[in-house]
Amino acid sequence: MSKILNLFVLFFISLQTLKAQSPPSEKWVKIIVSPERPDWKYVVGENVKFRVNVLKGNVPIAGVKISYEIGPEKMSPTISKEETLKDGSTIIDGGTMKTPGFLRCTVKTEYEGKTFKEWTTAAFSPEKIEPTVTLPSDFKEFWNKAIEENSKLPMDSKITLLPERCTEKLNVYHVGIQNWRNGAKVYGILSVPKKEGKYPALLKVPGAGVRPYYGDINIASEGVVVFEIGIHGIPVNLQQQIYDDMIANYNNNYWINNLNDKDRYFYKRVFIGCIKANDFLTSLPQWDGKNLGVTGSSQGGALSLVTAGLDKRVTCAYVIHPAMCDMTGNLYERAGGWPQPFADKNSWKRASHTDNLETVKYYDALNFARFITVPVMFSFGYNDDICPPTSMCAAYNVITSPKEQFLAVESAHWVFNEQMEKQKFWLISQLKK
Repeated sequence: MSKILNLFVLFFISLQTLKAQSPPSEKWVKIIVSPERPDWKYVVGENVKFRVNVLKGNVPIAGVKISYEIGPEKMSPTISKEETLKDGSTIIDGGTMKTPGFLRCTVKTEYEGKTFKEWTTAAFSPEKIEPTVTLPSDFKEFWNKAIEENSKLPMDSKITLLPERCTEKLNVYHVGIQNWRNGAKVYGILSVPKKEGKYPALLKVPGAGVRPYYGDINIASEGVVVFEIGIHGIPVNLQQQIYDDMIANYNNNYWINNLNDKDRYFYKRVFIGCIKANDFLTSLPQWDGKNLGVTGSSQGGALSLVTAGLDKRVTCAYVIHPAMCDMTGNLYERAGGWPQPFADKNSWKRASHTDNLETVKYYDALNFARFITVPVMFSFGYNDDICPPTSMCAAYNVITSPKEQFLAVESAHWVFNEQMEKQKFWLISQLKK
């Protein structure tokens, strides 16, 4: 009976993973937009041409009408035109960029009463994109003080075995550890190999939103202690409806809560909570005492950079389309990182703007990336419309430790299975050196 339950748990977790990570489903009408160069990369000043094909049933639609816009990603278009495609295809002259960045071509068409849209994004000297966010002179002092104060708070860990989630190789637990203030918690799912021995450890940090977690038994089964955490201070093994109610009723837009005060901004408890989670991981008797990785995507990508920059126990980081990078970009007429607190130009004139700008400098993942000293792998796509590649490249470029990119240029804010396979392979190879 236990084997059947284990198989069910594995299937359920795999299903949830696929839902979260799979590319979008097939569309009735396909618009394929691509730069002429296979790597989608150009040098500033070079001209880019975009190939466009509009298909139904994988056959070009003759006489189809399209509209297209071209401009720096997430900025106002510099080119807006319409065209009728005689044989369902065309080549568009996209022009060039005068400064390093990303140029996006967005194509739309109407077919049988429905609107279809697709875009592609060419890179111009991405390795030369520089940050717009500045580093406060007391950045290290601010965070060292916060971590030190939080370390004085007893961990008061509560560890509960989840028999229904355990597998033949792993014990799986629901864990709560004290963080931020008395009674407040970081909760997560801990997966530990059953076989007696010492193992490397991995902290898995979450993307934005509020949801249950199931632990990463895929990586843990390779002989790694994995702790997958949430950030909202509530248990992570509840029904989804509870989290939906929470986000709808009182935690909506948590990413800007108290943005005008660097000591009260929501993410302060989150960042120090990641360090607290590592305190817990490294206290486990199963930890090998030397190897500690961190990984996550989107918000979790930002938290990976933050954790690797703050915690010298971390030995590697795999970062997938990180958010919260170079968030001041919009103030310089280019795409800033999610949650893009300065994207609304009207808000710049509000009294709190100066305070918001001051706070962001202490929480921008790019500023933490400056202090990373361990190997880092970045994986992202040029078509990301949530975490702009301009912002991600700015963060990647400031890292001075050994670093690599595993690009899926055509992906937006989703990942291919190959990216997840690379994540597992790379982490295991780093953690078991």
